[in-house]
Amino acid sequence: MQTIVIVSDTHIPARAKKLPRALTEACEKADFIIHAGDWQHMDVYHELSAYAETDGVTGNVDPWDILDRFGQKKTFTFGDLKIGVIHGDGTRKTTEQRAFEAFAEEDVDIIVFGHSHTPVMRDAEGITLFNPGSPTDKRRQDQYSFGILEIDETWQLKHVFFDKED
Repeated sequence: MQTIVIVSDTHIPARAKKLPRALTEACEKADFIIHAGDWQHMDVYHELSAYAETDGVTGNVDPWDILDRFGQKKTFTFGDLKIGVIHGDGTRKTTEQRAFEAFAEEDVDIIVFGHSHTPVMRDAEGITLFNPGSPTDKRRQDQYSFGILEIDETWQLKHVFFDKED
């Protein structure tokens, strides 16, 4: 089985000084980590990549070095599963609509996006739209969150919700 941690909107060091324990514990078991933007500092990439191979896209508050390293849109393939990743920022329409439209001409099974800090998992025309939320800046949400994708014969995607550490 392959385990993929999906995270977005870490906003370090603006919203937190470090990655939360719930996330790092999941990363210890990960085979791959996907970040959907707003890393805010390359140190986040270096920390995540110490756990597992890490890749992702740039968010709207990321500096040029992150844009140069990651770009704004990617597709990952794990066996037969194709995952499109985009941050989802922009104007007009909702974050979800922008993410969905970004992959309208592509054959993907899951679209991962961030930006809103709002956890989302729903079907849209046979594609799973997934926003992991934020592990460091929950905004109006009850809890912080990220995602875990497990791939075996089939795949299972879920949110991991947690409260801030004491």
